[in-house]
Amino acid sequence: MNNHFLCPKCRSFLNVEDNLIFAVKADNGKTGLVQLSPVLGNYAVSTNPHFNIEEGKKYEFYCPVCNTELASEMNENLTHLHMIDEEGKVYEVMFSKIAGEKSTYTLIGENVKMYGEDYGNYVDFVNLSKVK
Repeated sequence: MNNHFLCPKCRSFLNVEDNLIFAVKADNGKTGLVQLSPVLGNYAVSTNPHFNIEEGKKYEFYCPVCNTELASEMNENLTHLHMIDEEGKVYEVMFSKIAGEKSTYTLIGENVKMYGEDYGNYVDFVNLSKVK
C-alpha cells in the first residue's frame, strides 16, 4: 500500500520510508517524535526510548514541518490529515489521539471507511460530518 499522508495546512509529506512521522505533546508538556505505520488499521507505534507513550493517555499531534496542530474539528479526540492513495484520490483521514485506542477513518465525498476495533467510539461524529 503506497499511501502518502500530508499536513492539511502546509501540504508537506509526513511519510518517511515505511513510517508516518509526527511531533507529539503529552498532557504533562513532554514532547517527542512518534512513528506510526502508514498502513490503515496497523497501530504499531515507535518512539525514542526516553519518550514513552502511555496507554490510555491523550497526545496532541503536530506537523513536524510547520508545527500546526493536526486536530479534527469533528471531535477533540481525533487527529486530522490528508491521504493520497495509489490511484491519486485524496482522502481525509482521522485517527484517535488516545494511545492504544484503535480507531481510524477515511472520508472521501460521502464514503467513510472505518478501521480498528475501537472505530465505534467516534462513528457518530464521522457520520454527522457527511451531513454538512
